[in-house]
Formats: sequence, structure tokens, C-alpha cells
Amino acid sequence: MNDILQQLMEPWALRALAASALVGIMCGMLGCFIVLRNMALIGDALSHAILPGVVVAFAVGQGGTIGYFTGAVVAGLLTAIIITWIQRNVKTKNDAAIGIVFTAMFSLGVIGISYISRQPGTHLDLKDFLFGQVLGVTNDDLWLTVGITIYVLLSVVVFYRQLFLTTFQPIIAQTMGVSVSTMHYFLMLLLSFAVVAALRTVGVILVVAMLITPASTALLLTNRLHRALVLSAIFGFLSALLGLFFAILFETTPGPAMAVTATVFYLLAAFFSPKKGLAFRFFQKRKLQSRIQLEDVLKVAFRQQQQQGPLTEEGLLKNLGLSKRSFQAQLQILRSKNLLEKDRLALTETGREEGRRLVRAHRLWETYLANEMGLTAEQIHDDAEKYEHLLTDEILDEVDKTLGYPTTDPHGSPIPARRGLPEFSLLQLMPDEQGTIAAKQPNEHVTARLWQLGLLPEMAFSIASKQGDFIEVRQAEKLVQVPNELARRVKILTVAT
Repeated sequence: MNDILQQLMEPWALRALAASALVGIMCGMLGCFIVLRNMALIGDALSHAILPGVVVAFAVGQGGTIGYFTGAVVAGLLTAIIITWIQRNVKTKNDAAIGIVFTAMFSLGVIGISYISRQPGTHLDLKDFLFGQVLGVTNDDLWLTVGITIYVLLSVVVFYRQLFLTTFQPIIAQTMGVSVSTMHYFLMLLLSFAVVAALRTVGVILVVAMLITPASTALLLTNRLHRALVLSAIFGFLSALLGLFFAILFETTPGPAMAVTATVFYLLAAFFSPKKGLAFRFFQKRKLQSRIQLEDVLKVAFRQQQQQGPLTEEGLLKNLGLSKRSFQAQLQILRSKNLLEKDRLALTETGREEGRRLVRAHRLWETYLANEMGLTAEQIHDDAEKYEHLLTDEILDEVDKTLGYPTTDPHGSPIPARRGLPEFSLLQLMPDEQGTIAAKQPNEHVTARLWQLGLLPEMAFSIASKQGDFIEVRQAEKLVQVPNELARRVKILTVAT
């Protein structure tokens, strides 16, 4: 370890560390926009397509750092322009256009390097361009990387709003006067700069790993772009530094070591991300399955207690299909949540309310599938069994309103009232049925609405008709139209025919 630390203090190692860190930060930030715009293949194309520019710069005697930079950037921009022109003007698939152009440019570069390397007194190694030569970074290379990194970071900060809009809402960006095409080519320019800067560290083959992998890792951890940019830069920075350290430690090629390190970070995020990771999704799925099983027990218990009276273990087990051990475990959980009595097999008031909500969700969804989707009574049960556990009270209220507040499902079973509404309401009465309005209603608003309509409590009434969105109520020779929304909230005491 001491030997490695001593090596890292050498001037060549410090230059390599600095260049690698800068490339990691720059590629990480740019990669977020590349990934979000589905342009990963464009990044790969530009990284390969700069080779002809390098060859031309060397051929005209400008093989220094500035010459390589100029030739590579010109080749990258030319590639982006050709690809975009083909995509917009030729009937060729977008990914096919990218593949055609970048393979052609890369092939020209390889041919050019092969030709030049055969000339006497010249040395142009294709391997250094493909896989990088970070340990051979010169002071000129380092200063160029510093300049490119500062320019790219400042560009992202200054044009963040425009990049954000054209990435997520290109149509809105156009209406606000932001040129989508200009920002596209500007991003291609920044990408060309980043590829040139990464030429020495990871090479043209692996630069796409530094562009895509840290950004993909960051996007697994957050849905906010500004946070993703920071995280991606951090992962790019760590991938570059640790990759170089491991390359020296194990005496292997630095570029591939950086790419592998970035992939390790991605795999860790893919498994352990708090919201998108595989482990999180696994435990969320297990938690959902446990909740569904518990709610099934509660629903069956509610129906059995409502229809048959006292609950029995034999009756519950027969309808649930659970093992004795699993059934007892579910009972313990119900008792711990105060849904089941502690000393006997009976639902608490809270348990009955929750059971009523589940039965309401099941029967409302069955009614929706039958009335709105045209499914038969035999087709709707399994689907309702699945979605009854996922429907919120807000969705159920919307379904109830859409269906016109039905009182029975397609099988003829009564649909329980929503929590906070009377168990038997005015809406449930049929024409010619008689009843009495309770003096105590669910809330003062219902009482006030009834007084406004002239419907007095504890006086008999009869249902004249039910017409669409309202019910006609006859009380003391007076005919009153009651909206269904109000009728479902009115508590009824007695019913007669």
C-alpha cells in the first residue's frame, strides 16, 4: 500500500488523477441530459466519430493537443449534423442513421491511423485512442481538460433552464422562444468537448460508459434533475479516481477499470436504491402481498359476521384457503391493529368500518366493470378482487359518482355506504316505498339542506320516482326533488311499502 501511495504522489500520477476526476465530473453531468433525451447511442457515435478529425490533424502537422482538440471537435459536430440531417430528411430509422454514420466515420479513422502508423518515423497507436492512456497525460492535456471542464460546467449552469425545457417539454420550449434545434446542437458541441477530454483517460470505446453509467446511477436515486446532476458528477468523480487506484493496484488498464467501477456503483444503486432498487421493490411487493392477505381475512370476516352472525374459525378458514398457522398469524396482526377483539373472535368497530370499505370497493368496482366496460358478471370478480386493495377513497368516490351512486352490485348484493354516511339512506329507497327522515343527520350541512327543501324530520314520506340525478319525494302532499348527492347522505329511520 505504501508503494501505491508513493506512486500516486508522482507527477504523472497526480496529472492522471486530476484529469480523470475532471473527466468524471464533466461526463457525469452531461450524461444526465444524454440519458434523459434517449441519446446514449449519439454519445457512443460521437466518441467513435472523432477519429477522422484526429487523423486529419496529425496528417496536416497539427498533432499537438490543440490540433487533436480542433480536429476531434470538428469531426464530432460534422457527425452530429449528418446524423440529424439523415433523421429529418431520409426515410431511415433514427438508430439506423446513427449506426450508419458513426461506423463509417470510425472506419475512416481506423483506416487513416493504420496508414499513418506505417509511415517511417511516425508513431500513432490506435490502442491509445480506443482505450485511453491516462498515465501519459501531459501538462498540456491537463490544462485543456481543465478548460473544457470549466466551459462545460458553466454552460450547464447558465443554460440550465433551456436545457431543462428542451429535454422535458420541447413544445413548451418552442412556444417560449427557446430554439430546440439550437440547444440540440449546443449539447452536441458540449458532448464533443467531453469526448475529446476523455480521449486520454478512457478512450473512445469506453467514454460512453463515463457518460451513461454515472448518470443512470444518479437517476435511480432521485427524480429531480438538479440533484441528479450533482449525484452524477459525484459518481463520475468517484468512478474515475477509484478506477485509476484499482488499475495501479492490480496493474491493469485504467480506462476499463474506471468503466467497471462505474458499473459497480450502478449495480449497487439498482439493488439498493430507496425507491427504485430491486431490493426495495421486493420488500414493497412482500409488504403489499401481506397487506392484501390481511385485508382478505378482514373482508371475509366482515361478510361472515354481517350475513351469518358470530365468526367461527372453521367458516373463515373455509373461505380463505389459508393454513392454520398463517390464519392464526393474521388474527394476531388484526388484534395488534385493533381490528379484532382481544378476547373473542369478533371485529371491533374499527375492523367493521375497514371491512365495510373493502366490500364497498369490491362491489363498486364490479359495478363499474359491468356497467361501463360491458363485462359479464362472471368476468368481473377476479379483477375486482385485485383492484379492491389498490383503490383509494377518492377514486371510490369518483367511481360512485360516475355510476350514479348505485345501491347494489351486478350480483344483487348491497353496496355498503361510505364511511361517515348512513348505513341506510334516502337514495336506497325504491319508488312507492315509505320512510321517516331521522332527526339526527350525519352533519349539520345535511340538516340545513333538508330544511331548505322543506323536508321535515320524523315525518313520513314516500318515493314518487327516481329520475337520473334526483329523487322525487312526496311529504305532506308536497313533491320535492332531492339530488342524489344529497339523498345518499340523508339518514332514514323506518321503511315501509
